[in-house]
Amino acid sequence: MKVVIAGSSGLIGTALVAALRRDGHQVCRLVRRPAAAPDEYTWDPARAQLDERALRGADAVVNLCGAGIGDRRWNGGYKQLLRDSRITPTDVLAAAVAAAGVPTLVNGSGAHFYGNDTGDAIIDETSPAGTGFLATLCRDWEAATEPAVEAGVRVVLVRTAVVLSRNGGMLSKLHPLYWLGLGGRLGSGRQYFPWISLDDEVGAIVFALTHPEISGPINATGPAPVTNAEFNRALGRALNRPAPFIVPGFALHALVGELADSIMHGPRAIPAVLEDAGYTFAHPTIGAALSAAVGPQ
Repeated sequence: MKVVIAGSSGLIGTALVAALRRDGHQVCRLVRRPAAAPDEYTWDPARAQLDERALRGADAVVNLCGAGIGDRRWNGGYKQLLRDSRITPTDVLAAAVAAAGVPTLVNGSGAHFYGNDTGDAIIDETSPAGTGFLATLCRDWEAATEPAVEAGVRVVLVRTAVVLSRNGGMLSKLHPLYWLGLGGRLGSGRQYFPWISLDDEVGAIVFALTHPEISGPINATGPAPVTNAEFNRALGRALNRPAPFIVPGFALHALVGELADSIMHGPRAIPAVLEDAGYTFAHPTIGAALSAAVGPQ
């Protein structure tokens, strides 16, 4: 296939480019600077500008654009950036895919589509949208693909959990704390913590690209949901470090503000669509995922 990727320089995008090329696919990358390589095409989503050559002959577009959810403390300006960096590029790509007749669009989304207050309920792709900032962001992000859907494009919405990787993301922030013996659960620890290994996040996207029967939302989450306390114990074991502390909810709110609500609570989401379609997880348990992410290479 010829696959065009927006957001190819991030944690997931970098790994996806490598995986697709290993499998023999042609990858083109959309960049927001002058193109500097034969596989690059310049675009400017803020101005709705896209080099028309990029989509010629493309079999699929993958959109992974978006500022990091946990990169900064949230304020009004950063929350707007989180929205603009996702919804605006999706608007542009959905329209371009529809106009160019590209058959498939795989678009990012998040497991927090379902909200933070789902408790112990098992959440699959048929569950309704939740409430709160991230749930609304994910809903609007997905809605921005509608021009492609209306044009008959196969649209896959990848509702991604926390991605576990040695190369970045949340673990890069937690790793030094646990090595210092400062790890611990958040609040009661009974709240659910949706997760997926980087290998399986990439694997899920490649699976969606190569299985035309899949469309609509897919939960990119590990198949064995865990609570925050279970995640904490598993990370301590993977690092062979104690994790005795408890971070109270009010302390986390003082540290990171509104973001704490999304860190403290998550849906008990399962990847029903992927499993029903026959996807086999490389890391089906939190222990396996963490061993791959923080263990010896």
